[in-house]
Amino acid sequence: MRAAFNPAYDRTVQSGGPSQPGEIVNIKPFATETFFARYEFSTPHLLCASDCETLTTGELLRLAGMDAADLLGQRLGYTDSQGDPALRAAIAALYANVSAEQIVMLGAPEEGIYLTMRTLLEPGDHVVALTPAYDSLLNLAEHISGNVTPWPVRPTPGGWELDPAELARLLRPDTRLVIVNFPHNPTGYLPAAETWAALLDIVRHHGAWLLCDEMYRGLERDPADGLPSAADTYERAIVLSGLSKAHGLPGLRAGWLLVRDATTRAALINWKHYTTICPPAPSERLALAALQAHTPLVERSRGIIAANLQLAEAFFARHAARFDWRPPRAGSVALVGLRDVASASEYCHTLAHEVGVLLLPGPYLGAGDDCVRFGFGRLGFAAALARYEAYLLASRGAGM
Repeated sequence: MRAAFNPAYDRTVQSGGPSQPGEIVNIKPFATETFFARYEFSTPHLLCASDCETLTTGELLRLAGMDAADLLGQRLGYTDSQGDPALRAAIAALYANVSAEQIVMLGAPEEGIYLTMRTLLEPGDHVVALTPAYDSLLNLAEHISGNVTPWPVRPTPGGWELDPAELARLLRPDTRLVIVNFPHNPTGYLPAAETWAALLDIVRHHGAWLLCDEMYRGLERDPADGLPSAADTYERAIVLSGLSKAHGLPGLRAGWLLVRDATTRAALINWKHYTTICPPAPSERLALAALQAHTPLVERSRGIIAANLQLAEAFFARHAARFDWRPPRAGSVALVGLRDVASASEYCHTLAHEVGVLLLPGPYLGAGDDCVRFGFGRLGFAAALARYEAYLLASRGAGM
């Protein structure tokens, strides 16, 4: 382990790519998005959505106190590649130690993962990644570096835990990047303040980069448990965030990266010129409206999640013999174990086809085939849960 940042090792960031010139290496299938593309818009009852209930454009404008004429007057030309300065200033206000200049707006949050991996990694670079995780956090790192070590969140009775000492053991002299996601998708795990501080100290001591996906930040069950952003506390952190989850606005595709290091930020923007070039103007205007309504939007999402978790707690208490339930500390999702099920994947396909209820199988997020993801952010949760429970009672455990 390096005792401190090594300038010789920290080469100017360059593009990643195939290990041999001209070689084409196919990336793994994007299992989660393939699954949702197949079922999301044809299955009536979604129990696994990760976002929160959305609202109409008109509702958003009214909540933000913005006149619709402001949106109708938006010119549809190119925008600032890094993002509208007023929007970046509004985002910077959400953080303690971030300036507008350190923010890069994205065409979509997913773009931020791609840009970060391309900017930081070359073939052979060692990566430590929190698992389970959203596909692209793992697959893109593996595709570019070919050298990823998982760092698993481990189940405990009624919860989850993460051991910073295990991270210290996994780090190597060639470790370039550590990837984490808090609040965690799919478990709903949130580290305690002391665990978070220990994690940052270990990464800082090693001199590695840290990619922290904070898309679910703001959805803590107890707001007092909220952690400081990695961008506020570690100069070599790159933070991904956006409006899809806590704000309930995934259709805007509005997201951003926080990058404090100027050289890295410039290299990342260069990669952005090869992807979306600049954010869409209407999305930026609506994103500014969302930030003007930041508090009521996030409180609305927290309220929906809290109500749905009450229903879930009662449901899992009634069916304790069927499920391993570990309540989420934060976020809008939870990873739930299925007892006496041969394959969660087969089970979820059957549920979608025969019952009209959608759960996400654990293997699609790198978890075991004995668990599924539940999502608590939608207003339709109660009806979906009732439909699922009716099926369980009628089948008397068939297939479980």
